[in-house]
Amino acid sequence: MSKPLAIKMAIVLVVAGLPAVAGAGSAAAETTRDIPAAGSTAIRPAAAGVDTGIQDPELRGEPEEEAAGKSLIRKPQGPDRSLSHGVGRGEKFGFNPFKSNPKLALSFQGISHRDQRLANGGNQFSLEPPDQGLCAGNGFVIESVNDALRVYDNNGAPLTGVQDLNTFYGYAPAINRTTGEQGPFVTDPSCYYDPDIKRWFQVVLTLEVEPDSGAFTGNNTIDIAVSKTPSPLGDWTIYHMPVQDDGTQGTPNHGPLCPCIGDYPHIGADLFGFYVTTNEYPFFDDGFIGAQIYAFPKSRFVTSPGNVSVTQYDTSTLGAGGNPGFTIWPAQSPNSQYAPGLEFFLSSDAAEEANGTGTSNHIIQWTLTGTFLLNLGKSPKLTTRVLPVKPYSLPPRADQKAGDFPLGQCINDTTTATPLGPGCWRFLFDEEPAHNEVESTLDANDTRMQQVYYAAGQLWAALDTAVQVGGQTKAGIEWFVVNPFFGSAKSNYLALANNNLTYPAVGVTAASKGVIAFTVAGADHFPSAGYASLDAVSGAGAVQIASEGKWPQDGFSGYKAFGDPPRPRWGDYGAAVAVGNTMWIASEYIENSCTLAQYAQAPFLSCGSTRTALANWTTRISKLTM
Repeated sequence: MSKPLAIKMAIVLVVAGLPAVAGAGSAAAETTRDIPAAGSTAIRPAAAGVDTGIQDPELRGEPEEEAAGKSLIRKPQGPDRSLSHGVGRGEKFGFNPFKSNPKLALSFQGISHRDQRLANGGNQFSLEPPDQGLCAGNGFVIESVNDALRVYDNNGAPLTGVQDLNTFYGYAPAINRTTGEQGPFVTDPSCYYDPDIKRWFQVVLTLEVEPDSGAFTGNNTIDIAVSKTPSPLGDWTIYHMPVQDDGTQGTPNHGPLCPCIGDYPHIGADLFGFYVTTNEYPFFDDGFIGAQIYAFPKSRFVTSPGNVSVTQYDTSTLGAGGNPGFTIWPAQSPNSQYAPGLEFFLSSDAAEEANGTGTSNHIIQWTLTGTFLLNLGKSPKLTTRVLPVKPYSLPPRADQKAGDFPLGQCINDTTTATPLGPGCWRFLFDEEPAHNEVESTLDANDTRMQQVYYAAGQLWAALDTAVQVGGQTKAGIEWFVVNPFFGSAKSNYLALANNNLTYPAVGVTAASKGVIAFTVAGADHFPSAGYASLDAVSGAGAVQIASEGKWPQDGFSGYKAFGDPPRPRWGDYGAAVAVGNTMWIASEYIENSCTLAQYAQAPFLSCGSTRTALANWTTRISKLTM
């Protein structure tokens, strides 16, 4: 049972004063402003569109066809954040015994690329990667991906159709297939159910575009939708928070390199606050400013939903050695198990954004102390602490089990008979491409911190790293269990010989029973949804498969015909959510199987309506009993 607010406040005043929490670090540059509500919305999906194969333009940022002889498919244009450091050597992996033993109770297919592409009557683009925004509570499960969401019940039964995110946030369609006009670019979804105020939060980054050309204007917002009731099926209130930080629309001015982009938003909460963090890059220039932390008084979304305040912390000089903070992930907690008056965050610093060298042997704990001050119109204090851990470094791309890759093989094909002439490639391009595509490797992320949980007085998290396992350098996982009060951290690796583990998401119950969810791919596995147990004593357990992938990843971002060199995007994060003694997890995997002969059946290139012409990613949602 939740404690009365007066008792909680008394606890806060004692705990917030603990010197062990204060840590080292300079004061952050803080600004506070009000964000007015921008209207209401609800999850009311339009009917799915009809798959007609390739439509021009199919990728966002692709200019419209102007003359014969030009390729119908082009590399999408826009902000593209990537690292330049080479692959790490990898640390040796050793197996740990484990004691917790999660059981797979339910597993079902979530949103697929085909679902999102045909949402809103088909007025969508082909997108990679999907990303993964999963949340659960009060008998509901919401999955949101680039660029759609859906609600399920606790048994995995859909309660809604697939809702496109543009319409949900009150915007014009991603593209109007009748007029050609483009709506804003909505991306990086996250989702959270708060058991204290019994509200759902859905968060995205939205980039403003010119409707006629789709060109980015530089203006961008963090959009927050908050349900008006404990059910996600009712109405929601929308907030648009500008984050270009060039002094316009109420934003602070972060210098001549802005307008900037509030990239990679992620969310967390404690008893008093709701938190969003971003990575701030110049929108039209190279460089990196620093991670931004946005702190909202959580109760205001219920008591004064027409206007909420937000305090912004600029961490551009607050990382280790005065370097910028990068991907500062806020903690969520199971069953309202917060540290009273404290919100914790974790980050890593191997990336060049943090002036790293590509490898590191420490992580950074960030603490907001006195979060009850948000309700008084004042700012909690932000401090940092550097924690030694085992080394981590940039992982290699993940190979996948060999198999048919029909989109790539179609690009290579010059003999299949089509109504347009010999060669499957004619379904995709006006002019003949180079026929040199191979089965792609998968982007295995970088060294940025992934999902953070606070449970039983400890912080739990993981990130991607290079590992040495079975005599090979593979993509693996380093996990962390941190005591945020005494500044100690336990860490170790999780890996699978001959295979890769990518995009870990850690969830932990109030009883300290944890799970790491991830994608498995390699010599033995097509991209599959996997998980492993995690506890503070024994560490990570053996790799388990929630759902075996059936075919290689076969999306446009993995092929040179759509941009050379290719960057095979594969979901920028996964998700794990603790609800009581249950854990919900979600990862990307490949559900459908398809050969070139099946793919080349004109005109839809859909392999029996199981994929789209340009991508075959799918998501997998699983329920574990702990």
